[in-house]
Amino acid sequence: MNQLVNPLGKRPRKRAAALAIACGFLLVLPSCGIPALRGPKPGPGALPTYDLRKEDPKSDLPPAFEAADSSDNSSRLRVEEFFDDATLVALVRGAIGGNQELRILSENVQIASNEIISRKGAYLPSISPAGGIGIEKTSLYTIPGVTILNDPFAPGRFLPDPIPNFLLAPLFLWTPDIWWQLHNARDAAVMRYYAAAEARNAFVTQLIADIADNYYQLMAFDQRIRILDETIEIMEQSLEMAKNTKEGARGTELPVQRFLAEVRRNQSEKQIVRQEIVEAENRINFLLGRNPQHVDRMTGDFIDLKLHELGVGVPAELLRNRPDIRQAERELAAAGLDVKVARKQFYPQGFINSTVGYQGFDPKYMFLTPEGLIAGAAGNLLVPFINRKAIKADYLSANARQLQAVYEYQRVVLNAFVEVVNRLAKVDNYRRSIEIKREQLAALEESVSVATRLFQFARADYVDVLFAQRDLRDARTILVETKQQELAAIVDTYQALGGGNYIFPIVVPRPMRSFWERFRTHKTPALDVAPTPIGEPLNPAAPEPPQSQAAEPFTDPLAPGPADRVPPPPTGPAVDAESKPPGEANPVVEDKPPADRIAIPPPSPPGDVLPAPLPSPMDDGAGSNAP
Repeated sequence: MNQLVNPLGKRPRKRAAALAIACGFLLVLPSCGIPALRGPKPGPGALPTYDLRKEDPKSDLPPAFEAADSSDNSSRLRVEEFFDDATLVALVRGAIGGNQELRILSENVQIASNEIISRKGAYLPSISPAGGIGIEKTSLYTIPGVTILNDPFAPGRFLPDPIPNFLLAPLFLWTPDIWWQLHNARDAAVMRYYAAAEARNAFVTQLIADIADNYYQLMAFDQRIRILDETIEIMEQSLEMAKNTKEGARGTELPVQRFLAEVRRNQSEKQIVRQEIVEAENRINFLLGRNPQHVDRMTGDFIDLKLHELGVGVPAELLRNRPDIRQAERELAAAGLDVKVARKQFYPQGFINSTVGYQGFDPKYMFLTPEGLIAGAAGNLLVPFINRKAIKADYLSANARQLQAVYEYQRVVLNAFVEVVNRLAKVDNYRRSIEIKREQLAALEESVSVATRLFQFARADYVDVLFAQRDLRDARTILVETKQQELAAIVDTYQALGGGNYIFPIVVPRPMRSFWERFRTHKTPALDVAPTPIGEPLNPAAPEPPQSQAAEPFTDPLAPGPADRVPPPPTGPAVDAESKPPGEANPVVEDKPPADRIAIPPPSPPGDVLPAPLPSPMDDGAGSNAP
């Protein structure tokens, strides 16, 4: 008997085991055909043994990146410490609070925080209160129509036709995160939140640099206005000497017209510089988010202006201090998590839903317990077995985006080092160029003084004076532009090192904080982090003036302004300098003008009679009074 019973009992177990093996095979089979990922290529300067896919490739990094932090890194300086100018610091403070693009980037941070909430809610159970009212007309020639003719709760009475239906049953939905797919999606959203915050900090560093660059450009324009004013004054003096020489029958009309044309040329250039001042002021106003108005700036010697000494530190600090590098790093981490999310789509996905509540065709019967109670639960398991092309395409696209993030990170790091090296070299080379140009300027100032004295005593042609004054003006203008480029290089180096990235501290996103902290700040979710206040400079270079003395007052660019005019020549008898013997040396000027001023020659000594004309080789030393 036992020999007959045992085989019959083993057959169902074998059938169940075979069914379980087949189901397991069907579940595992889709995950066996996952495409292979493509690896990234090494970046520039990487060692042959460097592998980005290693969990700890620290041993393969260049030795310079293993050094400790340096105390002389300029990125550690606050804005008010690096810029010793209260006016400039006030402009930066106003830009932090009023720039529109900065506000847009702050909203991007808030959007990224909201995305974390969405991703976090995807793997948490959800309960949705549900209710409904319906009506149904059943045919009498159907089984349901025949069975509901009599009301079982009221014998002898018919059920209403059509039959109403009342339902009150909350719905419970849950997607179990078996493969940690939804958690990886949440973590990717967290990384993008940090990337959005770093993008805001990168813009802040660039905003500070743009304001400082335009501020020093305004100071350079003011210096150019002073140079043009002094040049016009010198040219007018030369114009008067040319007129006196002509009236004294020792010159022609040509020098007068040449000097007059040079005066007009400088007056015209002055108007162009004024327009550049208006545009530079409005660029600053735009960065501050305000209407066009005059921008105050510091007065003083622009050529001798010095900023804080630059300190680069070690190369590894760029990876921590540059917001754009940190942003690329966060984007790379998010792209890696996206690959994991796409990979989990090849695995079986489970869904659970259930409901419990009350249902009835009459409200008075609806809440009878347990007669009116309904309940149900179901679980679904989806296996991507056939037609997985869409999943493969998403997976390969995620891999391609990850490679893009790797190459973008390499590009940003390389660009950071190139910027620092270029700008440090620019600071050094322009500083040396300024020292050489100072010597050139001193020589040109002396040449203008000598040429002017020789022209007064008719020992030099007007062309020598004209060219000497023009060269001096060009040299002073180039010196101012070179100084402005040096200051811009210092400011840009401060930005390239990550200066100013401390203003908006990055905190843990609000959805990832504890429940009590989120409850405490639930009324102001977008105002969790305030910018770090910018103080006053510790050692300001100059007091904050109400308006730069050298700056042109703010006027409407469309309104016509008064034109510069040459003052009329003085009335009275023409005067000229006394002639000197050929062998007499030129007078020595003991008091030299400052380096930033043009020496204005003294006027010719007056005389009661016209001096004798110079001897001409055509009349054998006899003078001629003919013009």
